[in-house]
Order: sequence, then structure tokens, then C-alpha cells
Amino acid sequence: MSMPKGFKVENGYATSADLGGKSYHQIAGIMSERGFKMNHSTARNITVDSLKKLAQVVADFHDVEYTEKELIKIAKDPRFQSGICDIIKDL
Repeated sequence: MSMPKGFKVENGYATSADLGGKSYHQIAGIMSERGFKMNHSTARNITVDSLKKLAQVVADFHDVEYTEKELIKIAKDPRFQSGICDIIKDL
């Protein structure tokens, strides 16, 4: 399902390619070649779900409670994604 006409994300969009990685299309292609049926939407959903879990860990660390909807919004925020990318690069 496509986004409604005029849909805007509050803080823009981030993709794995923007952060120095592969695009969701490239990830899906690699996974499909390796025998895991996947399209770019599935690659994005898996990424967002993983980032949502990281957001939950951060929230728990700071004793903050977020709803599922709020965690998804945080996971999709390019500022959060960039921060996670910076932490991983520093490791």
C-alpha cells in the first residue's frame, strides 16, 4: 500500500544507503540470491523492526515507557538511525 498523497515524515527519511550501507533493493536482491525470498519492503520492515527493538532497549535504560506506535516512529526517525549507525561504527 502506498503512502497517502501528501504524506510527509516529520524528520525526513533515512535508508541504509544514506548511512553508508546497501539500499533495501540491494539487500533484498542479495537475500533472494542466497535463497531467502525477499523484496525491498520486507527488507525495510525487518530493519525497522530491529531498530524498534533497539529503541525499546534505550527506553528501558532511561526508564521511559513508549507505546508500540511511538517506538515505531522513533525507529523510523533518521536521527535515531544515524545515531545507531554512529554507535556501531565506533564499536
